[in-house]
Amino acid sequence: MLEELEIRNLGPIRSAVLTPAPGMTAITGETGAGKSMLLNAIRLISGAAADANRVSSGADAAWAQGVFMAGPQTAAAAIAAEAGVEPEDGELFLARSVPASGRSRATANGRSVPRSVLGRITDELVTVHGQADQLRIASAARQREFLDAVAGDQAELASYRQAWEALAAMDERLEKLASQESSIRQQADYLRESIERINRVDPQPGEDEDLKARRSRIENAAEIAQGVGGALAALDASAVDGDPDALGASDLITRAVQHLRAIHVEGPFSDLADRLESIGADLSDVVFSLSRQIDMEEGVDDLDAINGRIHELDELTRRWGPTLADVIAWRDKAVLDVEDLDTSPEKLAELQQERRRLFEDALEAADRLSSVRRRAAEELSSLVGKELSSLAMAGAGLEIRVTAREADEARGGTWPLDANGRDDIAFLFTPFPGSPQLPMGRSASGGELSRLMLALELVAAERRMAADGDAGIDADGPAMTFIFDEVDAGVGGKSAVELGRRLARLARVAQVIVVTHLAQVASWADAQFVVSKGGDPSADGVATTVHEVREEERVAEIARMLSGSESETSLDHARELLAESHLD
Repeated sequence: MLEELEIRNLGPIRSAVLTPAPGMTAITGETGAGKSMLLNAIRLISGAAADANRVSSGADAAWAQGVFMAGPQTAAAAIAAEAGVEPEDGELFLARSVPASGRSRATANGRSVPRSVLGRITDELVTVHGQADQLRIASAARQREFLDAVAGDQAELASYRQAWEALAAMDERLEKLASQESSIRQQADYLRESIERINRVDPQPGEDEDLKARRSRIENAAEIAQGVGGALAALDASAVDGDPDALGASDLITRAVQHLRAIHVEGPFSDLADRLESIGADLSDVVFSLSRQIDMEEGVDDLDAINGRIHELDELTRRWGPTLADVIAWRDKAVLDVEDLDTSPEKLAELQQERRRLFEDALEAADRLSSVRRRAAEELSSLVGKELSSLAMAGAGLEIRVTAREADEARGGTWPLDANGRDDIAFLFTPFPGSPQLPMGRSASGGELSRLMLALELVAAERRMAADGDAGIDADGPAMTFIFDEVDAGVGGKSAVELGRRLARLARVAQVIVVTHLAQVASWADAQFVVSKGGDPSADGVATTVHEVREEERVAEIARMLSGSESETSLDHARELLAESHLD
């Protein structure tokens, strides 16, 4: 609720303070007095674009501030808190300064904020219905939000959104898996190809070391043969040249042993003979091993095959090593990994089945939501039509069309669902008999649209009041402030009285501010402010004041609005009108 609006140096208004009533407030005054500047001030503190041309002549800057009641649990307070602003004693001070040159500045409770923050906060506090503001309701999103609020479908909407979020989460998971599927396939193919390549080479543990040793023997065959031959010749000459008379180290040791055994005198001779026999046995083993080395020598022709095999093994260790044992271990693990990766198609199929179930659940929730919306749309259309007849718009009508989008497999994805259900919602207005139905916001004058919005807001408010069992404004004040401009355009007589009556009805559950030139409308207000030219003239010869009129002052203003004069007849008529303008 707007508790106070203060303006400085905005157009012809040098200084003004407006304290609207909690119920209905009328703003009146002669044409051209500057009533529009009050609406401009509201738009400024609502984050609208600033116009330096509206700064009063000779002033450095224009300034406007609105003081709003906003309890701690309200959406406006939550938005302000996001911007680091806390209400003071349940009040929000929203201000905007517009310099004659330079950038405007927005503040909330004295803290600088982006003007978009002001817009978000005031969206929860103020609704302006004027020619410049009607396009907001022309958007499909605004119409859907309005219908949902009237339908009271919060439970159905929450149930649907829970189903939608589960479906969206599954789609995100499947999309992630789909994007990974290619890389998983590539990984599995890589593992299979790697396993096949390793198996084709068929490495054996320690094989590479053995082959490198064999290669070294072949490459050094001459040196080995010479060394082994010389050693054998020295140890056992018969093993080399086959000469039975040739003596080697083994033969000489055998002779030495025989000579020592032939000694039959006590002494160390027997022990020494034993030691020589042990040495002789070792020499025999060495001779046997050396003889085998000669037998094992490979030809140079084997070297190419050995080098080729070593090269194959080295390729494996470079890619999956560093050792041949690491290569074999990697292959064995890769076999298991491929088995795990190959189970992903089954998992994907399982998730896709779950996704189909979630989609059906969301469709059912969307259908329940659609049903509630259609019932509310029919009732709202009928009630608004009746209200329009009483607002000098006989024959005008509003059809709120709720069309459920049909499922189409060809469109795929989540069609026909979105985050708000499966409905296309359209407000179609017929301003006069015979007129085609046209989208709301592009089918009528500003005055007609203002009266249409009054009818909509009134029906919506009374439905909420009936649902809540509430008979009026609660102790904390109404949550929303409705401002109507041009609502009385083209209205007069009995229709003007009905227009005032309906504004007063809306003011039972909301704060209503109406800019009007009709006494029959202003007389229903709980407070009335007059915008008039006067006081000290400004540099351009115009000064505008805003002051509240009460008692006889108000009677005089109503009389002026009725007849343009303050004759006894018009004053009596004004008193009579004020006395009659009360809701039962």
